[in-house]
Formats: sequence, C-alpha cells, structure tokens
Amino acid sequence: MTTSATSGRRVLIVGLGIAGIATALRLHRAGWEPVILERAPARRKGGYFIGLFGTGQASAKRLGVLEAMGSRQHPQSLTYEVDRSNRRRKGMNFADVPGGPRMLLRGDVENGLFSALPEGVEIRFSTVPTRMEQVDRGVDVTTTHTTTGATVTERFDLVVGADGMRSTVRKLVFGPDEDFLYPLKYMIGAAILSKPVSGYHLHDGLVLAEAGRSVWIFPFANHNPGVLFSYRVDDVDAQFRRPRIESIRKAYGPEPAGPLLNELFDDFAAADEYLFDSVNQVRMNRWHKGRVVLVGDAAWCLTLYSGMGASTGLAGSELLGNMLETYPDDVGRALVAWEEKLRPFITSLQAHGLKMRAFFTPSGEAQRILRAAFLRLAGSPVTRPIFERLTLKDQLTMRDIVVQ
Repeated sequence: MTTSATSGRRVLIVGLGIAGIATALRLHRAGWEPVILERAPARRKGGYFIGLFGTGQASAKRLGVLEAMGSRQHPQSLTYEVDRSNRRRKGMNFADVPGGPRMLLRGDVENGLFSALPEGVEIRFSTVPTRMEQVDRGVDVTTTHTTTGATVTERFDLVVGADGMRSTVRKLVFGPDEDFLYPLKYMIGAAILSKPVSGYHLHDGLVLAEAGRSVWIFPFANHNPGVLFSYRVDDVDAQFRRPRIESIRKAYGPEPAGPLLNELFDDFAAADEYLFDSVNQVRMNRWHKGRVVLVGDAAWCLTLYSGMGASTGLAGSELLGNMLETYPDDVGRALVAWEEKLRPFITSLQAHGLKMRAFFTPSGEAQRILRAAFLRLAGSPVTRPIFERLTLKDQLTMRDIVVQ
C-alpha cells in the first residue's frame, strides 16, 4: 500500500465533472492535496445546455471562475412555442426564467473550473475505484486502470464521490443503485445539432410541448443549438432494448412526425456525442459515511427539470471546503455540519424539480393546459413579480447559506 509522502491532507476525488473539479479547486485552496480519478481516457470538453442560476453564479464568482465560463446568451434570442405543423407563437426564453440563468454549455462550466486548477493537481484518467475500506482516520482505496488492469492501493484522508447519478463510490460504500435511485419514469435524449433548425435563426429557441412528450431547442450565441427530447414512459427498461432513435421515434408516434420533428430525429440519430438516459432523482438519508462523502448528482441528483444541478454541484462543493476549513482538525464534524446546512435546501429543490416536470414535459392534457397558464403568469407584467418571488426563494436562501 502506498501512503502519502507529503505532510498535507490527501483527498481522492472521483469524477472530473463540475462537482469534482469544483471540489478539487476549493479543497486545494483549503490546504488539501487533491488526486482526481476519471473513468474516461481524456477530458470531455463538450456537453449540453446548462442554465447557471444565482446560486451557481455566486459560488463560481467566489471561486474566481465565473468570467472564465463566459455566456452563450444571444442578445436577440427568441423562443417560439411550436406544433408539429411548425405553427409558431412567441414563447418564454429560458434566459427570462426567474433567477436570470446564465446560458452555457456544460463544457463552458467545466473549462472555466479546470482553467483555475493548479498545474500540480494530479489527474488519473482511465482509472476507477474498485475497493474502499475505512480505517482509523482515513480510507484505503484500491484503484484499477481500465485499459491495463493495473491496480494500486493507497490511503487518503478523505474520499469525495463526484461521479454522477450512477456513482461507483456510492455503490462501493453505501449500496446498490436501486437503494437510492428514484425513477421519475421519463426519458431524455440530448445532443448538439449539426446546424440551425430549418427556417429559424441560429439564436432561435423552440419548444414543442404535447401531453407526455416535448422537444426543446436551446440556442447559443455563435454555436449550433442543442436539442432535448423528453418523454414519459411506463417501461423504462424497454427504452434501452432498441436503438435510441427507434425509442424516441416510437415515443412521438403514432401521429405523423412532420418535417420539423423528422429533421430533429435525423440530426439526433447522426450525432457522434449524445445523451440518452432515464430520469432519476437520487435520494439518500446520509451523504457521508466515515471519511467518504458524495457531492452533486452522486448525492442528490435534482434532474434537469429542477434547473439547479450544476448550481448545487458548485455550491455543495464550495460549502464542503468552507466546513473543512471551519473544522480543520475534525473531518467528521465538518461533514456533519456540511450536510446539516445543505440538506434542507436540496430537499426543497428536489420537490421543486418534481413540480417543474410539467413545465418541461406535461404528463397529460391537464398538465399541458396548466403549463400554458404557467407561461402566461410568467410573462405577465402583473403576475411576474409574484411568480419570481416564489421561484427564487430557495435559490436565494441557498446562495446565502454557502458563505456562512
């Protein structure tokens, strides 16, 4: 077994995504020595649409990376509500959602964070944890290189699982996925389109919302738009037993797709990089055990319907560093304090995410009608201030809590 040759506290961070890089950056500044594991053979610099809300923006600013993330918002961007016949009417631009989200690609957030990492931070690609054993004041971790099969066992003072909804760290330390994944019975498919949608500008957004299914086109400045398919299913497993595009086409049938949907289907089918997955929340009674802690989607996965996944990944990582600085000689106390401060807001945001499913994808005709009313409230100058206060309450409170 290899032990640390330095006097610093070593932290193993599993996952080179938003939460993982943010944790490495914040803990390094708190005096820790991060080692990052990443299953992929190299950094994944692409990604799909992200709306970074006030909570995430505030954390990114305190971490010194907000400006490096930039913004993809086009000043003349318009969003249209459309139907299969391509009839259009003006809709609500995602950038106009209460909270003033910054329009970004996932890669923009990760690149901004990565650019701030000190050069000496060790990153091991094509490497996964395969065993973890809690010992006195540390964790013995065995890691395996996915190509060569080489293994090594080392001791770390802390392990952070930032490896997503189907976290390997969570499986090794807390239990199998089925104990913590709460399926919403929705599927999503996302990709970056190869060109703007026919008949629309590069900076135009589109929303086609029907009972039980929707398609969103997210526009970006100086970049091809992203497409998001979202649909409700009774049998999630069946969606993976055939090619992804066949599942998507079937979900939007049996009605004729029409030119607009067919164009989007074809572009998604041809995409080299894409996301096709079921939608699940992660629900856990505890996010830490001994000296192993989970952050971001590995711990609470709010789903894209909440709009707060990236923001809470940043804020949760920042708060973890704050608590470890507050209790530098007591990791256990720091983790307890971190969870006590963070959990009420995550619980609230998970409940909010369940409600927001109807905004993204109404489950039936009644929800489709309610969604239309929701858009009218959000767009009316009379009711918008009330709508904003209700929507922003949790975001503002969480933004305040991470600085304490």
